[in-house]
Amino acid sequence: MSRAVLSIGSNVGDRLAFLAGCVDGLRDVLVGVSAVYQTVPWSTIPQEDYLNAVLLVADPGTGPRGWLDRGRALESAAGRRREVRWGARTLDVDVVTVDDVRSTDPELTLPHPRASERAFVLVPWLDVDPAAVLPGHGPVAELVRRVDASGVHRRSDLELR
Repeated sequence: MSRAVLSIGSNVGDRLAFLAGCVDGLRDVLVGVSAVYQTVPWSTIPQEDYLNAVLLVADPGTGPRGWLDRGRALESAAGRRREVRWGARTLDVDVVTVDDVRSTDPELTLPHPRASERAFVLVPWLDVDPAAVLPGHGPVAELVRRVDASGVHRRSDLELR
């Protein structure tokens, strides 16, 4: 069984609808969905706040490249354009981990090379999987204690299910 952790975010247009479309597009493989969090952008480019969540997915027939392809297809369906690195986006789907796979492929580095530094990934991941471990970095609960999570706020008024 291939299990993956996907971080999803949107900060353009109907942010919640873009996240919900991603969840719907993965419904057949969905194992868990975090709460929705509003987060400040992790970028030097001025832009609106993000809505973020983490999805746990599993499928015996999908490997790392398959998860990347599914994420990119969902981004395309949401009208994502890759014009500016770390710029605003309708939908961003990052593959954080796939099982314990390690990869240095520049197109899909696993685990995600900056996941251990990103509160917008770690806090929702801990929400959906309190026992989560980021391969090579340790328990997500410990990583959350080490990062500045002051810009990550749970939105109890919003829900993805």
